[in-house]
Formats: sequence, C-alpha cells, structure tokens
Amino acid sequence: MSRPPTFAPPPGTRPLALRTGRGTFAALEAAPVARPVTGTALLLPGFTGSKEDFIAMLVPLARAGYRVVAVDGRGQYESEGPRNDQSPYAQSELAHDVLAQAASLSQAAGSGDRGPLHLVGHSLGGQIARAAVLLDPSPFRSLTLMSSGPAEVDPVQQQKVVLLSQALTALPMEEVWDAMQAMEPPVPAPEETATEGRNPEHEEALRRRWLLHSPAQLIATGHQLTTEPDRVAALRDTGLPLHVVSGTVDDTWPVPLLDDMAVRLDAHRTVIKGAGHSPNTDRPDDTARALAEFWDRHPDA
Repeated sequence: MSRPPTFAPPPGTRPLALRTGRGTFAALEAAPVARPVTGTALLLPGFTGSKEDFIAMLVPLARAGYRVVAVDGRGQYESEGPRNDQSPYAQSELAHDVLAQAASLSQAAGSGDRGPLHLVGHSLGGQIARAAVLLDPSPFRSLTLMSSGPAEVDPVQQQKVVLLSQALTALPMEEVWDAMQAMEPPVPAPEETATEGRNPEHEEALRRRWLLHSPAQLIATGHQLTTEPDRVAALRDTGLPLHVVSGTVDDTWPVPLLDDMAVRLDAHRTVIKGAGHSPNTDRPDDTARALAEFWDRHPDA
C-alpha cells in the first residue's frame, strides 16, 4: 500500500471535481502560476491507492510548466462507485473512464492554452492507462508507465492479491484493514521519525481511504493484476512516445522485467535512485523532474 506524505492539499494544489460524460471524479490539480502552461498531465494511481499518491509531485510539476491533474478512479477513495457490483470495474470500463477524463480536460482547455496531454499510470494505473491508449491513443501526446509491468504481477504478489480478494469477499472492510495492520504493520511515513512514532492523524487518513474504497473495485482490479496479458507489442505499435519509470527495487514487477519491457517498447527508461515500487512517494522531486524532462522532449506535435 502506498503511503502519501499527506492527505491535505498543500499550497499550490486544489481539490477538483472532474466532471465527465461518465460521471464525476475526485481529483487534485496544480497549475503554473508565473509562467505559461507547457502541457497538461493526467495521473492515475495504483491498486489500493489514490490521487494523493502524487500529491508531493504536483507543485514541482507545475513549477516545471505543467498543469497536472491526479484522479481517483471509479470506486477509488473519493470517487464514487458500486460497492457490490464488479462489472463497472472491468478494465475496458475503467479505460473508457480515462478517455472521458481526457476529453473533459481537453474541453476545459478550450482556447488551446493547456498544451498537449500526457498520461501517467502508476502500477495498476499503468495497466489501465495502457488499456485506454490501446482503445484510442489520439487524445494523448505520451504515456508514462510507472512501476507498471508488461503483464501480470509477480507470483508472490499474485498470492497476496488472491488472499486479499478472499478476505474482502468474506469480511467487512474494517476487519480486513485490522487484519492487514496486524499482519504487516505499516512503515512510518517520510515525515515521521523512529522517536516520534507514527502520526495518528496520518494513520487514520490511511484507514479512511481504505474504508472508502469499493470492495468490488478492489476485487475486480485485483483479478486484473493477476491475469493481465502481455500487450507490449500492441502498445509499441501505437507509435506514441513511451516512458518506463521505476525505482531501483520493485517487489511487484522485478526491475529487470521493466528494463526488458522498455527495450521491447523502444521507450525512454528512467530508474529513480533510492525508490521502491512507488517513486512518486519515495522520491517525488526526482520523479517529477524525470517526468517533466521527458514531456519537454515531446511538445505538441
């Protein structure tokens, strides 16, 4: 589970209700203040995550000239979704949501002063982003896959996802959370020290995020993570500029597998030193810099 440093939008960011033809999605937005907008980026979080997973990157990206919008997907955290029906969380449905979000951002730009639209997906969000691009690459200028592999997750992670899905089927969300905390106590957030211990408010925010997730969404997307086929060739054939980002270690998709995927995609490759599966929370400044430098190489065609 990702652990964003805060759930409170810092100065320079604002909550956004992103209205689309497929419903309204909770989002966080940051935009340049003292310089023109070079482009817009749509950021998709991973499994059990939320828009806050990008919160420490938003202002750095805005300072680099980009309007950035991080969203909660359908059934994630503050974006509503059915809690018992899995069908709205089929990958194709989530991909159509992304295309609707892209259309909304393009319509909001209106006068064309928002520049090209870049798509970023972390982990599960990367696979949903890929599915959206395979449906229609035309809204996007580039795609960045962050800690998101070519197919299903590592076998050990598959076992964990299956166990979680079984628990979600049998138990209330509160009991599943308590069981997860008992089995694997969370690592302190970056601003917490060993002497201070965990911040109770931060822990409660993490718990609240978990409880607001739809169980049906978690079960459906968990199944996708354990069964996703390899679509690398199809993605390469879109001709879209591609970027593969990861930390130096990753327990969900091994880094050598991500290296190989980047070669197969003919993609730009960035490894964020000192980061694990979530470079966006582990090393947000370095990750933001890598994203902006990649986008700068691909201005509006």
